Amino acid sequence: MRPYRRGIDQGKVRIALKQLVVATENQGKLREIEESLQGIGVQIISLKGLPPLSPVDEDGSTYLENALKKARAVAVHSGRLTIADDSGLEVDYLQGAPGVRSARFAGDQASDADNNGKLLQLLAGIPVAERGALFRCVIAIVTPRGREAWVEGQCRGVILEQARGNKGFGYDPLFSIPELGKTLAELPLAVKNRISHRGRALAALKAVLPDFL
Repeated sequence: MRPYRRGIDQGKVRIALKQLVVATENQGKLREIEESLQGIGVQIISLKGLPPLSPVDEDGSTYLENALKKARAVAVHSGRLTIADDSGLEVDYLQGAPGVRSARFAGDQASDADNNGKLLQLLAGIPVAERGALFRCVIAIVTPRGREAWVEGQCRGVILEQARGNKGFGYDPLFSIPELGKTLAELPLAVKNRISHRGRALAALKAVLPDFL
């Protein structure tokens, strides 16, 4: 009897799932991506499911440069279709900072708490009307042979004076959605994926992905 690959049962037919590598070690991002891409016929593979790869230096000046750099490196390394995202927080009062350096705002080895602490310190005493911010996410999709595309998502909000919620990661506990009166860290994942910058980028990705499968 011939073996079959893991896939989806449709009657008596066994259909193999296409594999998609997600180039991230951030478990919060991975959960959001897995939740959003459910039901589209792909098997998600994380970096933990691949042979070790040297970290990709995210030294680009834009989100797109960093996303493409990660996706290209992992696609070649894995031999599989790969997506990678780069995202950041752009605060109006800080003229768009921290931007592409969001994950390293308080230093190259900074934790989420370190970055949030620095942000709150810089915004201390600033009125709510000047605490507007934009979350931006770019997702690149790359094949091992070099075919590429990218999508983007954005989300507007306000930076609070103190953190609220424990469901998110990064700056989520400080990023409030005025229409909902909640931070991204207070929202259930399904709701967050509908309105967040990454959720909107993933929705755009789902429209592009079939052309790569």
